[in-house]
Amino acid sequence: MDFGGVLDRLAAHLTERNRRWALAGGLAIQAYGLVRSTQDLDLVTEAVAQPHLLAFMDSLGYERLNVSSGFSNHVHADSILGRVDLIYVDSPTADRLFAACRSVPWMGGRSVLVPSAEHLIAMKVHAMKNDPSRTFSEMADIQFLMTSTGVDRASVRRYFEGAGLLERYDELARII
Repeated sequence: MDFGGVLDRLAAHLTERNRRWALAGGLAIQAYGLVRSTQDLDLVTEAVAQPHLLAFMDSLGYERLNVSSGFSNHVHADSILGRVDLIYVDSPTADRLFAACRSVPWMGGRSVLVPSAEHLIAMKVHAMKNDPSRTFSEMADIQFLMTSTGVDRASVRRYFEGAGLLERYDELARII
């Protein structure tokens, strides 16, 4: 997949519409130092961007795999364009998330925003809640992120508690 080319197209579309966005998923985790293979591009953006972004993905020839108010998943027949997963957050969440983002250098000399470690953890906790089959891979990423300097463990605990997964937080707290 041409991560840089796909990101450039999506970033231009969102920026033209004054919509905030940041990397999420495996590429955002890499910004914290965990290098792992990823097969897709994950972005988080404002919920108000969803209608135009869905139409834009359609115009690029992406097939919609799943669409809900909080997520959409898209795949292209051309492997160069690959798979794109989009996360849509409401305005209050977007304000908190984007205020805490940091800019990091990325492919081709550009800079991109990545969410705070705590917000990436929140997304991963949400993913585990919605799809328990992802628990082990998400927990590995969360364990790594929790060792980042300055992570607010009380906030992380609240994310797990809110998702009804406090026992998973307790497992991590015992080993890190």
